[in-house]
Amino acid sequence: MVYMNDFTEKLKKIIQTEGLTASKFAEKIGVQRSSVSHVLSGRNKPSLDFILKINKSIDNISLDWLLDNENDVNETSPTPTKNIKAVKNHKNESMIEKIIIFFNDGTFKIYKN
Repeated sequence: MVYMNDFTEKLKKIIQTEGLTASKFAEKIGVQRSSVSHVLSGRNKPSLDFILKINKSIDNISLDWLLDNENDVNETSPTPTKNIKAVKNHKNESMIEKIIIFFNDGTFKIYKN
């Protein structure tokens, strides 16, 4: 069951993390701008198609996280990776070859240099 308040907060967090406006977010997931606005305002509940388009279009977003009422938005929200700045490599330090992030649902994501 989709809990509207939680879903709306998670949707706002996704849009913010992606650095998009509601209009650009709608374009990215392939829905009308009004659909996003209506869900954000609480006027409409998200359709299954709307939820699946978010899941398909946005990396690191699981259906479990989108639909789960138990998790806090800040606890499991996606991490904004595009704003990470490179750290200068010092002579005696090694470069990170890869980072593996494990998620609560048993999945993982590998980031390689």
